[in-house]
Amino acid sequence: MDKDTECFEELLTSCKSSVERFVYYRMPSKTDGDDVLQEIYLSAFQKFGTLKDKNAFKMWLIRIAKNKCADFFRAQKNQVQLPFDEITENMLTKSELETPAIYSVRDTLEKLSDKDRQILYLYFFAENPQSEIAKALNIPLGTVKSRLYTAKQNFKKNYLCRYSPIQELSYQTAKGEIYRMKKLPEYMPEYKITQSDETPFPVKWEEVMGWFIVPKLGEKLSWAMYDFPERKRTELCEMEVTGKAEVHGIEGVEIVSVEYDPMECNSAGGQNKVERHFVAQLTDTHCRLLAESHTENGIKKYYTFLDGDEFLNNWGFGEDNCGNEINIFPKGEIIKNGNIVSTEKKPYILDVTGRYTVEINEKKFDTVCVVDFYAYVDGVVSEQYLDKNGKTILWRRFNRDDFAFSRYGQKWSEILPNNERLYVNGETYVHWYDCITDYIL
Repeated sequence: MDKDTECFEELLTSCKSSVERFVYYRMPSKTDGDDVLQEIYLSAFQKFGTLKDKNAFKMWLIRIAKNKCADFFRAQKNQVQLPFDEITENMLTKSELETPAIYSVRDTLEKLSDKDRQILYLYFFAENPQSEIAKALNIPLGTVKSRLYTAKQNFKKNYLCRYSPIQELSYQTAKGEIYRMKKLPEYMPEYKITQSDETPFPVKWEEVMGWFIVPKLGEKLSWAMYDFPERKRTELCEMEVTGKAEVHGIEGVEIVSVEYDPMECNSAGGQNKVERHFVAQLTDTHCRLLAESHTENGIKKYYTFLDGDEFLNNWGFGEDNCGNEINIFPKGEIIKNGNIVSTEKKPYILDVTGRYTVEINEKKFDTVCVVDFYAYVDGVVSEQYLDKNGKTILWRRFNRDDFAFSRYGQKWSEILPNNERLYVNGETYVHWYDCITDYIL
C-alpha cells in the first residue's frame, strides 16, 4: 500500500461516520444511501491527489458528498412519488446527532397534506431550486413559490404547536392559586459537553439524590427521563414540598411526587400514574430520605429508615442512610479522563471529576461533573452536571455491560450497540438514559 492510499484510508476512517450521517439523512432509503456513499468514496479517492491541505479533508469530503447527493436527486427529478415512510425511518435509524429534530420533523410532516409534503421534500430534502421544481411538477414558478410559502407556514404552525421546547402547564390548587409549571419537551434537547481547563469549583448540592428537588418549603419542580438512542421522554415527574413532617422523632419536610408513565420498577403494580409521599431531611452536611409511601393494588404502603435494607435499597444512600454529602469538592477518589474512569471499587463513592460547559436548550451552563460509583445499585455509574447554584443541569446513567443480565438476557452493549460507553476500571458501561429538570428551560 503506497503512502497516499494509506493516508486516504486513515483520514476517511476518522470522519466516515459524519459523512454517513450526512448522506443517510438525505437519501430516500438506505440502499440509495449506500450507492451514493460508494460514489463519494470512489470520487474522493480518485481526486485525493488534488487536495493540498490534508487538514481540510473532512470539509472537502462533505462537499463531494453534497454534490453527489445533488446529482442523485437531479437524476430522480421526474420521479416525484415521495417515499416519506422510508425517509423518516432511515432518518431515525441513521442520524445520531439530529435525532430530536428528526422525530419532530417526521411527526410534523405526517400532519401535513400530500401537496405540502411534496413541495417541502423537493425543496429541502432534495435541495432542488424552485425553477427545477416547476419543471418537475409542470407548474408555473409562481405557483411553486406560493405552494412553498403555504407549506412552510403549515409546517411551522404544526411544529410549534407540538414541539415548542418551552411550554407551560397551568393548574389550580385547592386554595384557588394558579401555578404555572414549564413543560419538559417530548424529546431530549440536543446537548454538547465540553471539558474546561479551569479548576472545578466547590458546590453546595442540596438536592435529594436521584430526585433533583431541594427539601425546603416552597420548592417544586418537574423532571423527565429520556431513553437513548431514541431520546424520547419515557417518564415525567412533578414534585412539590408541601409542608413540615416528622418521622420517628426526626423532623423534615413532606414531598409529594407524581410520576407519569414510570419505569416498570417504579410503577407500583403497573400503574401509569404513581403518587408518592416522601419525608426528607436537609442538614448542614447531608440530605437524606426518611420515609416513602405509595398505594399499590389498593393498599397504602409505608417505609421508613428503620425498615433496614427494604428501605435502604430503594430510597436510602450512604452508610446507615446517612444521606449524600451536600458540600461537594474534588477529592481525587474518582479520576475521569474522557470516557475512561478509574476509582477504588467501594459502595457510595462520589466525587467531582472535572469542570465542563454544558450547552443545552440553546443555553450554556458552567458546571462540575459529579460521578457516583454504585451509589444507587451495584453495576450503575452516573454523571451529574451541577451548576454553581448546586442545581442539576444534566444527569446521565450508565449500566455495566452485564447489569441485570438474568432479567434482560443480553449484555447492554448488545441491547444498545450504538450508545456511548464509559470504561470504569477496565469494565464497559453503556449509556442508557438521561434526566433533565425544568430548571434548564
